[in-house]
Amino acid sequence: QVQLVESGGGLAQPGGSLRLSCAAPGFTFSHYAMTWARQVPGKGVEWVSSINGDGSVTWYADSVKGRFTISRDNAKNTVYLQMNSLKPEDTALYYCTKEKSFYHTNEYDYWGQGTQVTVSS
Repeated sequence: QVQLVESGGGLAQPGGSLRLSCAAPGFTFSHYAMTWARQVPGKGVEWVSSINGDGSVTWYADSVKGRFTISRDNAKNTVYLQMNSLKPEDTALYYCTKEKSFYHTNEYDYWGQGTQVTVSS
């Protein structure tokens, strides 16, 4: 069934870049919006970015606009998050999440295990 597997996290310096990937087998991938969210210990989950089912519309949190880019390759059942100009405050555990509809509605039904991103000099 549905299993979301994130990868690509690691250590980056401020101003650097990382590209996160999320493999999403087990469902008709192109029918659903996908979301990236992140969490810092002791804080709640922060929504980062979403993309609708066919990739035609994207949404970004104000904190990452102009720096992060979400994309998807429906032929590969994979969603990506390109993170540029990284800041220390981007340090978090990043989760890939499946939404419940074709459009971004903030309703999620599956989460991956997360991939750690650490931004530090």
